[in-house]
Amino acid sequence: MNPYALLAAGILSELVGTTALKLSDGFSKPLPTLGVLVGYGLAFYLVSLTLEELPLGLVYGTWAALGIVGVTAIGIVAFGEQLDPAGAVGVALIVAGVYCINVVSEMSVH
Repeated sequence: MNPYALLAAGILSELVGTTALKLSDGFSKPLPTLGVLVGYGLAFYLVSLTLEELPLGLVYGTWAALGIVGVTAIGIVAFGEQLDPAGAVGVALIVAGVYCINVVSEMSVH
């Protein structure tokens, strides 16, 4: 399977796990707690498969950065969190970093 598709699925699984973590209320709610375990477990499994074909720095940088961007978006949309101008600049820099690692750098597999 395409390693970038596996990485995308891993990132989505992490986003599910992180959102469930917010909803679990300190692991006091069983269904969201199960979502945390399944989401993170699947995320780590999929990322481990990705690492069979792609460099560690590229995978982890992309996973972490897109996880931050995704969780920020979920926080804004689902939980009414605010993003101030400094936060928006930070998110833009994260996106720029992922672009550099995946497109500009020779780290990536082209």
